[in-house]
Amino acid sequence: MGRRQNALSESELAILHQKKRKYVESFKDALELFEKDCDLRNLRPYTIKYYRNEISAFLNQLSEQGFKLSVLKPTNLREEHIKENVILYMRKSKGAKVVSVNTRLRALRAFFNFLHKNNHVPKNPMENIKLLKDRKPVIPTFTKEQLNKLFRQPDLKTFIGVRDYTIMLIFLETGVRVNELTGLSLADIRWEDNLICIRNAKSYRERLVPIQSEMKTQLKKYIAIRGSVKSDALFLTIDETPLTRRGIQQRIEKYGVMANLKGVRCSCHTFRHTFAKLSVQQGANIFELQAILGHTSMEIVKTYVNLFGNDVRDRHKEFSPLKVLKDLDD
Repeated sequence: MGRRQNALSESELAILHQKKRKYVESFKDALELFEKDCDLRNLRPYTIKYYRNEISAFLNQLSEQGFKLSVLKPTNLREEHIKENVILYMRKSKGAKVVSVNTRLRALRAFFNFLHKNNHVPKNPMENIKLLKDRKPVIPTFTKEQLNKLFRQPDLKTFIGVRDYTIMLIFLETGVRVNELTGLSLADIRWEDNLICIRNAKSYRERLVPIQSEMKTQLKKYIAIRGSVKSDALFLTIDETPLTRRGIQQRIEKYGVMANLKGVRCSCHTFRHTFAKLSVQQGANIFELQAILGHTSMEIVKTYVNLFGNDVRDRHKEFSPLKVLKDLDD
């Protein structure tokens, strides 16, 4: 057996000079890297805020449980920590609902997927973690009686009342999301075409939503009262600053309390569900609904059609098993 060369080859020397992979040192650094990546991908500010809040809450809960974040770094977080100190802690100690736990898990999944993909951590603790199974409740919607009560609440002798009444009409007429509504400007109304351009869409795809004459008439009244101001935002506060997402939500919630609605949460999204229900019941098809609501997937739209369509209800009159009892009585 021959002797090996004592002098190291270039490839062997390269092994000696290989640098040890440097992983992220702290959760603070990891979060900064993640937020920078979110900015580079041009995620919506609301999405970035959601990630930041959920990850910060996750770190606070680890501290509550006695973990020192200077010791428990992103590099040594394991799947067991997610199971024991996130899922079980939130469910058993905090009494959190399944939807709250899943909201946290979605944020952590995005966070650790990024860190692992970019070699900031050696292992992804979220790799085998699945969202918790949850019962799907019946989609909440307003009844016609509840809608009539709601629309009687704004004081139409005030600017705020006229503004809020117009906002509720747009929610019901178009089914837009609250973020989409806050992004509307005066230029987004296509008067001649009877359309509103939705730019601040969740899917990043602008879309045109039709409006009818009643909606146009109310918009013209509101804009005349709104007057000429520096801001281009369609909906303003009394101080002439753009109305925020939370500001709109609070107004809608307030009118729900004033109307004393029972059995339904008064929210902007309930208006969206109600738009879908009433549209389906009055003949809208699945493609029309998808185009107006701006869903990239058909799944949610199919749910609306299946829940609120009249076809199954009408056919049930014909095949209802209780008809057998009636026949027996005869």
